[in-house]
Formats: sequence, C-alpha cells, structure tokens
Amino acid sequence: MKSFFGFAGLATIVVMLSAGASTASAAADAAKGKENFEQCAVCHNADSTETKLGPGLKGLYQKAKLNNGKAVNDANVKALINAGGNGMPPYADVLSDAERADLIAYLKTL
Repeated sequence: MKSFFGFAGLATIVVMLSAGASTASAAADAAKGKENFEQCAVCHNADSTETKLGPGLKGLYQKAKLNNGKAVNDANVKALINAGGNGMPPYADVLSDAERADLIAYLKTL
C-alpha cells in the first residue's frame, strides 16, 4: 500500500509540473506582440490616439469601449482582430492563436 501511494504522489507531482510548464510556455509575450504589431502599424498608431487609416491604439485597454461600442476586453479585441471590419482585413487566418495572444499582450502595454 505504501508504494502505491508513493507512486500516486509522484504521478500527481509530475502532472502538476507538466501543467505548470504548459501554462508558462503558453504565456503571452508582449515583445513578440510588438513585432507582430509591425503589420498593424501600417494603419494604426501605437504611440497616439490619432487616426492613421485606422484608430490610434495608445491607451486602448484604458478605454471603456472600442469604436464598435463593445467593452474593451481580451475577447472583444481578439474578435475584432479575427473578423476585421471598417476597412481592416480579418486576421483569423493570418495570425496563430499564440501570435494573437502576444499582440493583445502588447496592446495592453500601450
């Protein structure tokens, strides 16, 4: 019985460590997001709220609402990136989930 609990405890620790490693590697990277933003910078300012072709994104996550009237949160920003609109092309098939997460992490720093 003692060896069974020892094995079960070891298995639990391995699973917990593996889950922690997956979570850590899945964390969004704002620096990578800044690199991804280069394609967005053609139309969007990162350092001001002034409109280029699209709205300036400085302070985006400090705003109450997006230009479409929806609340500023990760889900709505991701949906806007994915679907595009008002002249912005959709990026659902252009950016991976990790790239979108990195981009959102960067937008939070503006």
